[in-house]
Amino acid sequence: MEIENTVLIKNGTIVRFNESLKADILVQGSKIAKIQSQISENEATKVIDASGKYVFPGGIDPHVHLDLPTPAGNSADNFETGSKAAIFGGTTTVIDFVTPERNQNLIEALNFRKADAINCFTDYSFHVSPIGWTEDTENQIIKCIKEEGISSFKIYMAYDISLNDFEMAKVMQAVGKQNGLVTVHAENGKVIEFLRRKSIDEGNVSPKYHALTRPVALEEEAINRAIEIAKLTDCKLYVVHVSSAKGMMRIEKAQREELPIYAETCPHYLLLDHELYNQEFENSAKYVLSPPLRTHYDQDKLWASLSINTIQSIGTDHCPFNLKGQKDAGINDFTKIPNGAGSIEYRLSLLYTYGVLTGKITINQFVGIVSTLPARIFGLGKQKGDLKVGLDADVVIWNPDYEKIISLENQYQNCDSNIYQGFKIKGNAETVLLRGEIIIENEKIVSTPKGIFLKRGLGN
Repeated sequence: MEIENTVLIKNGTIVRFNESLKADILVQGSKIAKIQSQISENEATKVIDASGKYVFPGGIDPHVHLDLPTPAGNSADNFETGSKAAIFGGTTTVIDFVTPERNQNLIEALNFRKADAINCFTDYSFHVSPIGWTEDTENQIIKCIKEEGISSFKIYMAYDISLNDFEMAKVMQAVGKQNGLVTVHAENGKVIEFLRRKSIDEGNVSPKYHALTRPVALEEEAINRAIEIAKLTDCKLYVVHVSSAKGMMRIEKAQREELPIYAETCPHYLLLDHELYNQEFENSAKYVLSPPLRTHYDQDKLWASLSINTIQSIGTDHCPFNLKGQKDAGINDFTKIPNGAGSIEYRLSLLYTYGVLTGKITINQFVGIVSTLPARIFGLGKQKGDLKVGLDADVVIWNPDYEKIISLENQYQNCDSNIYQGFKIKGNAETVLLRGEIIIENEKIVSTPKGIFLKRGLGN
């Protein structure tokens, strides 16, 4: 056998969505070549002893906003810094977003976004966001799917890029006809804007009013409306960053009706709560994100939904902004605080520490929601998201004994604040391979990776 550029991972516990097993993995070139109980070291040029370690498929974060343009400046992490943080955390693929200008062709906007990602450390793809409807939008959607390998489209029900119900139905109908997937930011933006203006007019300007003007009822209503439109247009739907128990209950009702509805939540909705807004501006502004943080009741429901697999995915919605020079634009008006926070490097460690080690989810479920299920949902299952012969050798060797306290001093993300400051985490991505190349070894970067754009299929 040709053994050039061949890596053998021995003695680890391989963890997949549906099983765990003691076995060796032989990586040849960019692919997994063998998985057997014993593989001879003579077959490899590099041997990694994973005794006492877990071996996971590389993480897939289906929801990130790197180098996102906003009136407060671009988000603090560009594709290089954000993806470096991701790969240190065990994530080897990210899916970002293409948001066109008004009346801009979707393909043109996609090409500009690809250029932004040229220095991405991880492999990457995009969801494309139609922000209106024209006589050519359906043709552009078809071209995205059939020629560009973009099979998912994000629509917003809030912000100034939101679609009205007619436009939502047109987009869902067009995407549904191609068996694509629509992802949705589900909040009732019009009523939220009414509440925001009312709050400011009444002199209620601090960050806690960000949460009070985005109540659970407006997420629940929007989720329900999106589900009903998806049902009428025969379109698969993925609800991003679900934050509330009531919203999740709407999704579970649709799933019981066997509708193709998927749910995503984020680490901050599982681990942080709305009481954090009851602080001075410099301590509370970093938690301004949308939807806002909710209650412990909502957290408990989201964990329960993860445990029964009605939430299929954990995305970070990674979109950090600096407190100084960005979030402080809203010191006298919470509506001017750019929404977002960073989680990209902590997704696996937080979920492992506070989910697996506490017994809320199994280690196999963990692998499913951080890798396997996002791969399947977003059309990457034939290439990534699992440890199987023939798939990309995106591999994480996980040290379960590692411990650290999250702080600004030891983070990789490029931001002057951290919403997980002081959190204790256990376990880390000690060694990371991307398409067979060792990128992280013993917690140090040993090779500068070159991420590639991924054309995706149509998913489940």
